[in-house]
Amino acid sequence: MNLHELIQYVVKDIGPSLGAVWPELSLCAAIVLVLLARMIFPKASGLPYYITFLGTLAALWFLYLDVASWPQESLGQPYAVAPAPQEIFTGLLVLDSFSIVMRSLLMLFAVLFVTFTRVSGVPNDDDATEFYVMILGATIGLCIMVSANHVLMVFLGIEMASVPCYVLAGILRHRRASSEAALKYAVFGAAAAGVMLYGLSLLTGVLGSAHLPTMAQRLAAWLGQTGDAHHQSTAIVLVLGGLMTMVGLAFKLSAVPFHFWAPDVFEGAPAEVGTFLSIASKAAAVALLTRLALIFSGCLEPAASAVVALAPVRFYLASLIALLAAVTCTFGNLAAYGQTNIKRLLAYSTIAHAGYLMMPVAAAVQLAGDVAHPEKTRNAVAALIVYLGVYLFMNFGAFAIVAFVRNARGSELIADYAGMIRRSSAVAVSMAIILFSLVGLPPLAGFSAKFAAFATLLDAKMYLLLIIGGLNTVVSLFYYLRVVKVMMLEAEPEEQPALDIPLFSIPGIYAVVLAGAMLLIFVRWEGLWTTGQVAGRALMQWSSGS
Repeated sequence: MNLHELIQYVVKDIGPSLGAVWPELSLCAAIVLVLLARMIFPKASGLPYYITFLGTLAALWFLYLDVASWPQESLGQPYAVAPAPQEIFTGLLVLDSFSIVMRSLLMLFAVLFVTFTRVSGVPNDDDATEFYVMILGATIGLCIMVSANHVLMVFLGIEMASVPCYVLAGILRHRRASSEAALKYAVFGAAAAGVMLYGLSLLTGVLGSAHLPTMAQRLAAWLGQTGDAHHQSTAIVLVLGGLMTMVGLAFKLSAVPFHFWAPDVFEGAPAEVGTFLSIASKAAAVALLTRLALIFSGCLEPAASAVVALAPVRFYLASLIALLAAVTCTFGNLAAYGQTNIKRLLAYSTIAHAGYLMMPVAAAVQLAGDVAHPEKTRNAVAALIVYLGVYLFMNFGAFAIVAFVRNARGSELIADYAGMIRRSSAVAVSMAIILFSLVGLPPLAGFSAKFAAFATLLDAKMYLLLIIGGLNTVVSLFYYLRVVKVMMLEAEPEEQPALDIPLFSIPGIYAVVLAGAMLLIFVRWEGLWTTGQVAGRALMQWSSGS
């Protein structure tokens, strides 16, 4: 292809590509308008919030239009029809049902998150412009992560999402703990990004391509060759590259042993930033991990020979992800037990849930080799979507109530939640419902999420990981129950201001609605399951090379 043909190809591709990223363009427009509003109306209170809210709402609307355009049979019968994936921007990104579903979850969270910041009062008017610009920029990076189809986009998406988060962690400039949290997060994040970039460069150099589906095809072809000394040395480089790439993903997921930044950052940053880091960042990271793992497991390869050739890769990835999942959820639950600060407890809780989120990913990789039963792999991806959808509301509710209690009592210590049931009964009951849902008790949505995730482990015959997940669920009950005990049974501390959050107040209604979602999703979670089935099919039905 000469230069003239290349230019013509790019010009022809740019129109359809831009039409596929209207949600991200809406966020970009919101960023520009927020900055212009600061210049033109410097004293207009609340203007950055309203612009950001409308920008995220427009992005969610564009994604809704994408879903509404799907064939109805693809929504009701996920095995029959699913929208055909489409490479955009010359193959750098991919538009498929998986990316649309994940971007929809991210935009739904963004809309809820922006309204939450208005209710909680963080950020204040002085920091509002910077805060919302960072949120919008990070959300664009997260959308790139879930749509990445090229090594360049993998790294660019992670960095676009990470750098604003470093700033957000230190948004409370007058607090030393917040500044320390931002510094730790930035230093550790830079180190993890460097390791991941080196791992990606090793994989790209050995396989001779940066286009992810092409890399998988060449890996399958290479594995089919006869082994020799050079073959063995290349295998070592590939294994090392995979491990180093996993470092960056594990850091974003706060998976053990790359979790060490999370407790300090969550404690030092405001609860609002903790909400964003624990939900949006984690959701995009696990979506990227799922896409990469299934691409290199042979799910995009229709040829049975390629699926057979990639069996060692599937074993390697499934074992690595399963090991990380087991260690992560075990450590997170054990470390959470002795915490006295509610944000540190929730930080270790998010670490534990990162382990649970990786379990259906490990099962999907394990099942990817079963070409006779592709529905099992789709079920694993659907279980992940269900868990993410439920986790969004569970963790959002927990951090929202932490922010409301902080505003009312000025404390984030668990001991200062004592006696909440007496003056703030609606919020106390809502918090108890959310915590029990985080455990996974019926009849709450958390039970549906864990049931779906654990069922995929049974399909994949990963019995040891299933036992570890079940035991960790039991362990987690104790530290969540300790918080409920403090709220319900202990006397109200005399030296602290009265904790009075009435039901008929904006924080009270907000907490009750989020807690009510736990009951509603438990009853009607089949919509998430069906959506997950359609999303899972997108990761298995096509093959592309360059």
